[in-house]
Amino acid sequence: MNKFLIIIVACVALACGTFLYKSAFDKPLPEHSLYYQTPRNIEPFSMTAHTGDSFGKAQLAGKWSWVFFGYTSCPDVCPTTLQELNFSYDELKKVADNTQVLLVSVDPQRDSVARLAEYIAYFNKEFIALSADHSVLFPFARNLGLMYAITDEAQGSSYLVDHSASIVLINPQGKIAAIFKPNHEVGQVPTISGEQLVSDFTRIVALER
Repeated sequence: MNKFLIIIVACVALACGTFLYKSAFDKPLPEHSLYYQTPRNIEPFSMTAHTGDSFGKAQLAGKWSWVFFGYTSCPDVCPTTLQELNFSYDELKKVADNTQVLLVSVDPQRDSVARLAEYIAYFNKEFIALSADHSVLFPFARNLGLMYAITDEAQGSSYLVDHSASIVLINPQGKIAAIFKPNHEVGQVPTISGEQLVSDFTRIVALER
């Protein structure tokens, strides 16, 4: 190979590298979520799905997972959020068909496997509901940057559970990619727009390809 040809090959390689570098940084960033350009690790955990199967980090691998904390007796935020996720589910799967929605119950005392199975099927039969003891739930919540607290439990079976209304997006490597926080308006149930979920998800998937 003569020197002239070597120079041409080097120039072409440099041009291609510059183009790829520029293209990577030309991709738009998410607008509606807290996006982690360096995804956050998730510690090992073990829960039970509404099907009775075990669910842990292995079940996150290869999937885009939308994680929401809630419980079957929740009067407003939970059904509203799950309904919005159901409405947006087909669009989310168009962005990435390896998508799953996970409801993590923060009320293990009342939310049996059978009760979770009946509840989650009302919204979407493909959604997965998970349960675990507080010894698993508390560190898992901290790991995801979420929270929950049981109030007035001593008053019987009608207690409420305060919990985050955010949705955590976990990437196929089993790491936290983004957190979507709800919009708060006075007198309204905190909600997360399905359109915003789809819009940012499209950008996040493009960024991680």
